[in-house]
Amino acid sequence: MAVRQTSVVLVAALLALAAVAASLTLGAVHVPLRDVVDALTGRADAGPLREIVLALRVPRTVEAIVVGAALGVAGVLLQGALGNPLASPDIVGVTGGAGFGAILVLLAFPGAIALLPVGALAFGALAGALVLAIAWSGPSGGATGRLILAGIAVSALFGAGTTSLMVAYSDRVQSAVLWMAGGLSSDGWSGLRVAWPYFVVGFVVAAVLSRPLDRLALGDDVAESLGVRPRLIRLAAVSAATLLASAAAALVGLLGFLGLVIPHLVRLAGGTASHRYVMGASALVGAALLLAGDTLARTVLAPIELPVGPFMVVLGVPVFLWLLRSAH
Repeated sequence: MAVRQTSVVLVAALLALAAVAASLTLGAVHVPLRDVVDALTGRADAGPLREIVLALRVPRTVEAIVVGAALGVAGVLLQGALGNPLASPDIVGVTGGAGFGAILVLLAFPGAIALLPVGALAFGALAGALVLAIAWSGPSGGATGRLILAGIAVSALFGAGTTSLMVAYSDRVQSAVLWMAGGLSSDGWSGLRVAWPYFVVGFVVAAVLSRPLDRLALGDDVAESLGVRPRLIRLAAVSAATLLASAAAALVGLLGFLGLVIPHLVRLAGGTASHRYVMGASALVGAALLLAGDTLARTVLAPIELPVGPFMVVLGVPVFLWLLRSAH
């Protein structure tokens, strides 16, 4: 079993490395791999190719790695904490909240477009906080069913707000279409400068929760006997997933299926539900998939760039249906 898990991680790492190479070399302008290496090591002469690699593609590649890993880990956290194999960032309302925040800036305050990541982060975090507040109130606070139902309600609330904004500012809707479809940008490091603290906190909390989530999977009573507080672990896991998903949405818009499908695929390939393994492998697979999808989006109709969201759905739906068919 250990050999199988190590093999999965190694294959995922190799795929991620290949995806990084493709992301840095392919696009509207092809940059040979040797020139990419020279630019990264400081040996390249000043010129357009060097600027393309360092100013445009390296930030975009790093962004795709971080976002793909964040969505994969967020899915693991939510599925482990809620004990629900269909849990994803959508289920706690984070995606709906982040979408509302971004659309609010795009449509109502187009002159403040630089605040789009802040808006998405703020409202994504607000949505997660609302879900937690609702789910933890009352005599059965913290129950999994309450969390899921609260997430559905809050997501519907923010979805209605987004629709209302699009109707009120129908003449500006075109500017929001690309963000809603999901896509990475080539605007340097500006987005990551805003979002990186959220990613760091989310990843650190996720790493700390790997062992407690394993105990939580044994059942609340057993977990408590092993010194774990189920409600506290669920609260921490949902909070960390909210940070990761909000930061991801702030950078790339609305991406579906990554947080839902990747943990299932990793568990099936590794033959284990150990959260330490599943989190690490899901981060690698998420990074590789988003890098591959973004590279396809940039090259299939180059120099026109397509949104990466539909590519993620095209890749994710068949995998999800296959996993559903293979489930016992």
